[in-house]
Parts: sequence; C-alpha cells; structure tokens
Amino acid sequence: MKMADDKSKRETRDRNRVSVEEDYEVRYLAEKAAITAQQVRDLIKQNGNNRDTLERGAKNSKVR
Repeated sequence: MKMADDKSKRETRDRNRVSVEEDYEVRYLAEKAAITAQQVRDLIKQNGNNRDTLERGAKNSKVR
C-alpha cells in the first residue's frame, strides 16, 4: 500500500531570495537580467538578497 504525499510538508527553501553561495542562482539571475555574475554578487552586497529588489537593481545596472 502506498501512502499519499503529506501536503502539509512544504519545501523550506525561500524562492524570494537569491543565495550568493549558490552559483546556479547567481548565474540564473545574471542571465535573466543580462548582467554578469559579479554584478549580481555586487548587487547582493549592496541591497541584500531579496529577488525583487535584485531584479529591479539589475535593470538599472545594465550597460547601455
């Protein structure tokens, strides 16, 4: 007999944050915003790791 998944157990990872320690998260945001990974790391240092804040900051960081 197979038990149903427990829907009350949710993933604990916070999708609203970008972890500077996770290269794939930094690369994803860099590619999405068309900036470098180093620019993403600099934005995290300046603004914290809130994804919405970083995406707004990344729009302003683009080289024109």
